[in-house]
Amino acid sequence: MKLVRKDIEKDNAGQVTLVPEEPEDMWHTYNLVQVGDSLRASTIRKVQTESSTGSVGSNRVRTTLTLCVEAIDFDSQACQLRVKGTNIQENEYVKMGAYHTIELEPNRQFTLAKKQWDSVVLERIEQACDPAWSADVAAVVMQEGLAHVCLVTPSMTLTRAKVEVNIPRKRKGNCAQHDRALERFYEQVVQAIQRHINFDVVKCVLVASPGFVREQFCDYMFQQAVKTDNKVLLENRSKFLQVHASSGHKYALKEALCDPAVASRLSDTKAAGEVKALDDFYKMLQHEPDRAFYGLKQVERANEALAIDTLLVSDELFRHQDVATRSRYVRLVDSVKENAGTVRVFSSLHVSGEQLSQLTGVAAILRFPVPELSDQEEDSSSEED
Repeated sequence: MKLVRKDIEKDNAGQVTLVPEEPEDMWHTYNLVQVGDSLRASTIRKVQTESSTGSVGSNRVRTTLTLCVEAIDFDSQACQLRVKGTNIQENEYVKMGAYHTIELEPNRQFTLAKKQWDSVVLERIEQACDPAWSADVAAVVMQEGLAHVCLVTPSMTLTRAKVEVNIPRKRKGNCAQHDRALERFYEQVVQAIQRHINFDVVKCVLVASPGFVREQFCDYMFQQAVKTDNKVLLENRSKFLQVHASSGHKYALKEALCDPAVASRLSDTKAAGEVKALDDFYKMLQHEPDRAFYGLKQVERANEALAIDTLLVSDELFRHQDVATRSRYVRLVDSVKENAGTVRVFSSLHVSGEQLSQLTGVAAILRFPVPELSDQEEDSSSEED
C-alpha cells in the first residue's frame, strides 16, 4: 500500500489518499472503510445517451465518484473489494443521491474521509504501508490424497490451491495402483507449488503432514527437479522446512506454525507472533487460569486493575457496525498500550484469528491474578450497558 496524502485535523477528522498495490492491500482497505465514511475513487458507470435523432444508446464511461458508504463486500479468495453507497458530489454522469457500487482496483488511488480517525485504523495504515509486511511464508499442509497450498501473509492465510486425489489402498502383492495414484498426487502438488509460490518473496516453505508423507513428497519433488533440471526448485531447496501436522486440512497449519523449529525460522513475522501469543494464552489458561481472561467484560475488569500484560483482539471486532461498541474496543486497546501492555491484533483470516474468534474475539494474559467476575456481577454490568 502506498500513502499518497494524509490530512487529519486535531479533532481526528480528515482524509487519506492511498494506492493499493497488492491483493492483500484490499484486505487492509476492507478494515479501514466503514459505513458512514465517504470514499472517492475512479469507477466505470453505464450511461444512457440520446442522439440528435432521438435514438437512445448506452456506453460505459470512466468517472470519479464520491460515495457515502452504505455497504462493504469483500471476497477473501479473489481479494476484491466492492463498496456501495450514494453519490454525494455533483457529477456530469451521476445524479446526487444515486446509488453506485465502486470496485476498488489495484494501482488506482482512492481517498477515504472519516469524521473520526481512531488509533486502530491509523496503525493499520502504518502497517499496510510498511514494505516489511509482505507474504514471506508459504505452506503445504498435506496427507495422502489431500493437500492445501497456502500463503501466510502478516494479515491473512490464503488458500491458493487444494489438491485432492483418490488413493487406492495397498493390496497384498499388488501396490501398483496405489503407487501410481500417489505419484499423480505428488505431481499435482508440485505443479501447485510452482504456480502459486513466488520464491523471490517467500523465504520459507513449510511442508507439514502426519507420518512420513512430507519426507516422501520432498524426496519425490527434488528427484523430479534433478531429472527435469528445474532450477527454481533446486535453487530454493534450502527454503523447504519439514514439520509435523495432524492432517492435510488447513486448520492443521496452526500446529506447524507452533513448531519450535518453525518459530525460530519465522521469528520476525507477525503470523508467528500471533500463533505464539495464542499458544501462551492457552498454556496460561491451563496452568494459571486466574491469569488468563477472555470475554469483553472480564478483560475490561483486568484492564481496570492494570493487570493486562498482553491483549489479544480480533480485527473483526473493529468492523462492528455499532459505533459505541467499536469505540469500546478501541478504548480498551488504547488503555492497554498506555499502561505498557502489548496489543496483538489478530487477523480473522488467519487460522489463529479464527481460533481467537471462538473465544469471543478478545482475550488477555495478565501480569498477576485478578478475581473473576461472578455471574451476578456480569448480569448487573450487562444491565448497566
